[in-house]
Amino acid sequence: MSIKNKIALITGASSGIGAATARKLAAEGLIVGLAARRTERLEALVAEITAAGGRAVALKTDVTDPASCKTAAAALIAQFGRIDVLVNNAGLMPLSDIDSLKVAEWQRMVDVNVSGVLNATAAVLPQMIDQHSGHIFNLSSIAGRKVFTGLTVYCATKAAVAAFSDGLRMEIGPKHNIRVTCVQPGAVKSELYEQISDAAYRQQMDNLAASMTFLEGEDIANTILFALQSPQRMDVAELFVLPTEQGW
Repeated sequence: MSIKNKIALITGASSGIGAATARKLAAEGLIVGLAARRTERLEALVAEITAAGGRAVALKTDVTDPASCKTAAAALIAQFGRIDVLVNNAGLMPLSDIDSLKVAEWQRMVDVNVSGVLNATAAVLPQMIDQHSGHIFNLSSIAGRKVFTGLTVYCATKAAVAAFSDGLRMEIGPKHNIRVTCVQPGAVKSELYEQISDAAYRQQMDNLAASMTFLEGEDIANTILFALQSPQRMDVAELFVLPTEQGW
């Protein structure tokens, strides 16, 4: 399916999977709206994409704030007239045991990983419904299907994203011609691990990264591109993408 000149909004676009997806979609001819809080990172990415011949717009956005998400979506619509793709990528993963009672970290994960997906989806849905088309990508995780020690709250948030994706697909797919794809990666190189405040778990992640080959952000970007280019008659509902060495 032709995707050239479609308009995409990507959350968490300042690094990792979000930035890789922005580069990939821009290279394929999409106009990408880059949503994140770190504006200097966004501006640098806009410059990089523009220099490569693509089109991108920086949108300072806090996904935990519904008004901020609506402002970002409205800015894209005002400039380009529509939104065709939403990539809900923003997320946090600070590992710790439950009995460490890092309650502030739990709440932040819920705010970004769950509420952020809901807020960004609510911001784009009215436009997608009006145009009777669209494709929403929600980044869950293998941790949304399998629980790991130290990741209990993170797993719960990603399970919520997977459940929301299923329900969203059932409710808006047939009625409004909007596709929903839930991407569930295994270990990916990213800045997520820098958010781990628990020293033991941070060391554990460093050891894991040293002992196996993680996925690259570009691998997930290619996965998103695959689903996006699939024929309109297809809805690629779920995609598990795991490192070869992970073996689950």
